[in-house]
Amino acid sequence: MSSTLDSVRAFAACSPQRIAVRTAALTLTFRELLDCASSIARALVAREITVAALAADNGANWLAIDLATQIAGTVLVPLPPWFSRDQVAHAVVDSGADALLVDGRFATTLDITVGPLSSFPAVGDDLRWCPLRGNAAPVMPARTAKVTYTSGTTGRPKGVCLSQSSMDAVARSLHDAVGGLSIGRHLCALPLATLLENIAGVYAPWMAGAEVVVPSVTDTGLVGATRFDPAALLRAIERYKPQSMILVPQLLAALVTALERGAPHPEGLKLVAVGGARVSAALLARADRLGLPVHEGYGLTECASVVALNTPDARRVGSVGKPLTHVDLAIDGGGEIHVGGPALGGYIGGEHTPKRFPTGDLGFLDADGFLHITGRRKNVFITSFGRNVSPEWVEGELCDGSSIVQAAVFGEARPWNVAVVVPGPAATRTEIQAAIDAANRRLPDYARVGDYLVADEPFTPVNGQSTSNGRTRRAAIWTRYCMRIAALYDDRLDLTA
Repeated sequence: MSSTLDSVRAFAACSPQRIAVRTAALTLTFRELLDCASSIARALVAREITVAALAADNGANWLAIDLATQIAGTVLVPLPPWFSRDQVAHAVVDSGADALLVDGRFATTLDITVGPLSSFPAVGDDLRWCPLRGNAAPVMPARTAKVTYTSGTTGRPKGVCLSQSSMDAVARSLHDAVGGLSIGRHLCALPLATLLENIAGVYAPWMAGAEVVVPSVTDTGLVGATRFDPAALLRAIERYKPQSMILVPQLLAALVTALERGAPHPEGLKLVAVGGARVSAALLARADRLGLPVHEGYGLTECASVVALNTPDARRVGSVGKPLTHVDLAIDGGGEIHVGGPALGGYIGGEHTPKRFPTGDLGFLDADGFLHITGRRKNVFITSFGRNVSPEWVEGELCDGSSIVQAAVFGEARPWNVAVVVPGPAATRTEIQAAIDAANRRLPDYARVGDYLVADEPFTPVNGQSTSNGRTRRAAIWTRYCMRIAALYDDRLDLTA
């Protein structure tokens, strides 16, 4: 079996009663899943849908549509639920989507203007669609099967084009890496629009004939991109009894804290993979003390998700594991990690990634082949929810009025962002907060500012906190204010909220 679709077809033929999908309301065998996906594929072909944008909660519909697009040869464009209205609109236009598929929940909340929605073949839940007129067909790399938009290092996220064979190569490597665990049931805790969950949480389990559990994301505790209810996740674990799941660091931290405070310990877990941002050694140690089988990994959207992963048979705390078998990894003279292999694709517009993709991450391989990440080449930081943020983007929003004239934003591996701000002349605290609130309304939740400090003085070339042309020097500002920034988090952070 060389692909996800081949695996589903094989299990549908030889084990037709094996459960492939479970939700709060229904189960689908591999045979039923294939039949549903085939019905949706026929509808895609009949309506001449070549690029389908999908806005849907986690559930059987999402999985069946994903499989249907593979059957029909339709390009799938998942719309992340954490995107702002402008980002959703950009993704729809940029990808050249000629149809929108939306489930009942999202139909009432989708914050873009679309035409009348009509019914569409669905699995259990309501699914609707409408044609999208006037979107120009974009240039895509050959064999593009899915366009995944990054979480947006700026206000205009970039569409990464992935072939099905590339995604299947990653899934196959993951299947091989953890095959010895004999995982029979995976719980999807992250939105399926997250590429990591889509490939590692669906494709890889299906290759092993495992059951994929897809309750609504609210039932697993995720609200937006920055709020999490660990009690909900613990209830889902107790109900579905998964053997594996994937978490971002902030979700892991909240789960660990809840367990340390006396929440019932989950039973039956064999693997909790954590990725999306750096995981602290202290958090991993806390998880170990609780007996949680947590293993850190590393990946990028451009590389079709997972690049390296710790496993029970090959684990080194402080590393992100050994590169997967499909990966061709190299470290350049400056310490930057370059990733090659069959998973590399390109971007909307036809721009191709190089043979080895320069990740922007700095790191090294130790003597035993474990990959260690030591930093990031550029200013983009990753929140503890795994969302990429360009500080310049947020700073531009903060300085949009007269109340804030300079700002420096930080948030690496944190659940929200903090700004160091230089107020405008005579600006009051109330006016500063109003400016931050206004900026936050324009930003998606993962990019918003949760707290701020007033700078002791403007950022200038004299104090080394800006260049001669006014560009902030982040390292200098961080050195000056890092202790006060840390105190803000210590005062407010509640990992169970």
